[in-house]
Amino acid sequence: MQHSPGIPRGFHKIPIIFAAAIALALSVAWAGPAGASSWGPRSWTVQVGSESWDQEIQGMAFLPTDITVNEEDSITWEANSAEIHTVTFLASGQSLEPFNPGAPDQLNKRGGSWYDGQSYYNSGLLANVHVPGFPTVKSYKLKFPHEGHFTYYCLVHGMAMKGTVHVQQRGSAYPHTQRDYDRSSAVQEEAILKDGMKLDDALAKHASSRKVFAGDDDGIAMVMRFVQPTVRVHVGDTVHFINPGMGAPHTVTFGDEPADIFAPSGDPKDYRGGDLNSGIIPADAGPHSTFDVTFKTAGTFRYICALHDYMGMVGKVIVVD
Repeated sequence: MQHSPGIPRGFHKIPIIFAAAIALALSVAWAGPAGASSWGPRSWTVQVGSESWDQEIQGMAFLPTDITVNEEDSITWEANSAEIHTVTFLASGQSLEPFNPGAPDQLNKRGGSWYDGQSYYNSGLLANVHVPGFPTVKSYKLKFPHEGHFTYYCLVHGMAMKGTVHVQQRGSAYPHTQRDYDRSSAVQEEAILKDGMKLDDALAKHASSRKVFAGDDDGIAMVMRFVQPTVRVHVGDTVHFINPGMGAPHTVTFGDEPADIFAPSGDPKDYRGGDLNSGIIPADAGPHSTFDVTFKTAGTFRYICALHDYMGMVGKVIVVD
């Protein structure tokens, strides 16, 4: 990964701290075997994502990440964040591809209600709020009739967000209860929030009136804000909008949101108001992770991330003579 402009080297080593916190959570929360399944199939719950109260910090994890159930048990994945996620089991031999917001198989539910262990199953987009422009649901339920170890992914966040369902023989003793999973997940959720707050603090230290960070992410948490959101510059100045993250895309969009938010439009070298769209500013893409706008006239110009404005990712540039 190339070093993000303006961010201290080594900062993305936060995952090491995060891993230590999760290890502690598991040792504290999981008290031992939960007994055999003597009352028939059970239902389990996994939280999808997490977030701070103001939606600024978004988590990139299934909670719990690993869960052990018995044959015939079912799992319900519940949306736990405004950021979109999927629960996706790939077909045998299928590789994980970059998220394509134009692909119906990625956006919508696929597969039945019983997992066969080898076909493509997809929840569709999960979110706990209405997401403009996307079809979303708040939960997804799947039953597991066969033994095995089944890995699944969030198509939106790829390898950074995956989980595993371990299915053991019917009647086996469960290693953990739902309460155990909930306790460990609560600790993990708190660690994710702290990780995101550290990312946010680091951005604030390096932002300036001419350097605005378009969020950040480290494979654990995402900052869904422009940092700093309001800047004051002079006519002729250039503001650099930088996406320093590892994977989450953003846009810088002035004026009316275009029908195709993925396509750049307008002239960022001579901005005098009106519509201007960066298109997707990819993360971890060196100079391509920066969108420069030169302001040629005085005024107050408001902008949004067209992907995440519903979470509060908005800003403004005040230009004076």
